[in-house]
Amino acid sequence: MLRAAAARLRPARPWRLAAEAAAVAVALLVAFPLYWMVLSAVKPAGEVQSDRPRPWTLEPTLDSFRRVFENQDLGRYFLNSLAVAGAVVVASALIAFLAATAVTRFRFRFRTTLLIMFLIAQMVPIEALTIPMFFLMRDAGLLNTLGSLVLPHLAFSLPFAIWMLRGFVKAVPEALEEQAFIDGASRTRFLWQILFPLVFPGLAAVSVFSFISAWNDFLFAKSFIISATENSTLPMALLVFFDSETPDWGGVMAASTVMTLPVLVFFVLVQRRLVSGLGGAVKD
Repeated sequence: MLRAAAARLRPARPWRLAAEAAAVAVALLVAFPLYWMVLSAVKPAGEVQSDRPRPWTLEPTLDSFRRVFENQDLGRYFLNSLAVAGAVVVASALIAFLAATAVTRFRFRFRTTLLIMFLIAQMVPIEALTIPMFFLMRDAGLLNTLGSLVLPHLAFSLPFAIWMLRGFVKAVPEALEEQAFIDGASRTRFLWQILFPLVFPGLAAVSVFSFISAWNDFLFAKSFIISATENSTLPMALLVFFDSETPDWGGVMAASTVMTLPVLVFFVLVQRRLVSGLGGAVKD
C-alpha cells in the first residue's frame, strides 16, 4: 500500500505530460471552429462582417437565431432531415447486422471477394459518383424525393458498417451458438435474442457515423432535390441566408448551430454504447 501511495505521489513522466498537452492542444484546435460558429451566431451584424474579427463579443444578440426561426419552412426541413437520417440509420444497422452475420458465420463462394469489394467501395470518392447517381435517380424517377437521399447514403454507409460489425459478430464464441441450439433455440431466436444484444455497442457506433453523414449532407441534397423545395433538408436552409452579394453570415452560422444540436443530442444518448463499440467490447 505504501508503494502504491508513493507511486501516486511521484511526478508524471515528461513524455506523459507532453502527450497530455498535445491531446489538449489538438482538442482545442478541433473545437475552435465550433466555438467560432457559435460566436458568429451571437455576434451583431457589424462585428460579423468586420475586417478585424475578434474571438469574443461584448454585445451578444439572438437576432441571427430569430431570423432562422422566422423561416416558415424550417420545421419542414427539420422533419425531412430527420426522416432521411432515421431511415438511413435503421436500414443500415439492420442490413449491416444481417450481412455481417452472414459473412462471418457462413462459408460460401466468393466471400473474401465480397469483403474486398466492400473495401474498394469505401475508396471511391463520393464526388466522382454524384453525376452517375444523378442519372440513375433520374431514370428511376426518384429525383426531388427523399428516397433519392436515403439510397445513396445507405449505399455508402453499408460497407463501413458491415466491416465494423463483422468484428463484433466474430468475437461472439461459436460455442455460445452451439449451446443455444442444444437448449432448443432456433437460428432466428439466437440471432435476435442473443447475438443482437451482444453486438449492439457496434450497432450504436455505426449508427452515429450513419446519422452524421446523412444529417449533414449537402452534396446529394443539392444535386437530387432540384425543384421540390418541400423535400429539401436542413442543410439546404443555409442557402436561404447566403447571397453572393450580401451574404447573411450571422444567419448562416445560427442555422449551422441549430443544425448541429440534434447531432449532439444523438451523440449524448448513445455515447456509452459508442465508447464500448469503438473499443470493440463484447459482453458475455
